[in-house]
Amino acid sequence: MKKLQFYIRPILLFTVFLLFFSCGGSDDGPDPDPIPDPVPEPRTSQDVIDDFNALTINVGTNDLQLESIVEGVFWNFRIIVPEAASDSNQRPLVIRLHGAAQSGSATAHQSTECLVEPAFEGKDVFILSPNSNGVLWYEQANILQILALSDLVVSNLDIDPAKVVLTGYSDGGNGSWFYSQFYPDLISAAIPMATSYNTKRSNGDLIKIDVPLYVIHGSEDDLFPLDITQAFVDESIGAGSDITFVVADGLVHNEPCTYVDELKKAVTWLETEVW
Repeated sequence: MKKLQFYIRPILLFTVFLLFFSCGGSDDGPDPDPIPDPVPEPRTSQDVIDDFNALTINVGTNDLQLESIVEGVFWNFRIIVPEAASDSNQRPLVIRLHGAAQSGSATAHQSTECLVEPAFEGKDVFILSPNSNGVLWYEQANILQILALSDLVVSNLDIDPAKVVLTGYSDGGNGSWFYSQFYPDLISAAIPMATSYNTKRSNGDLIKIDVPLYVIHGSEDDLFPLDITQAFVDESIGAGSDITFVVADGLVHNEPCTYVDELKKAVTWLETEVW
């Protein structure tokens, strides 16, 4: 063993000598490239699932944050859990999309007390209210968020997957149209309010929407004129869509809380005609 050690050490010393003088021993030569930091493993869908399952979700109102599949990008959302929900008593899910999606408000998802909560009071429903993160609901980032969050809550909470409704006001109403048109498997019905959404595709085609809609619009809406929304609705009905269109007499655009009574009528429609 000692003889072997004798031959190894001169070789190691000679190697160090060569590296020193050929790479770093001269001021005139280039510095060696630094060893790069290890690249972190990208997040996966399983990471998101695991993080969701680690959240504490209680009966009542839960304001939560979940890191998306993109590292450093977080989803902020509210889940309201009814007391009556259980394995043997799965309850409906209401996905609520807030208005003013481009405002960037960090608390916009928390404004459920104004409209959706009182309208569904006593119905023992789950309410999922995501934050738009400052972009419209049909932007790619929000499509990923809506599809992922809806799948997570339906898969992990005591929700009846056959009773999922999407509703929203203004920008949120336009989002309700969008998901009913392009992601009908996500929901069983949609309730857009105070909207202006053209269902005509870029090539001019009008395609039947495969889920029923209950569309509510204020007669005095000063942002989205009634006649424009009426025309969009009529075109979609002409393509075969099942749409109940309700004109709310006297209601304007920037007072969403005044729509509570009209949304309660839509809840009755859900219970008697859809579910």
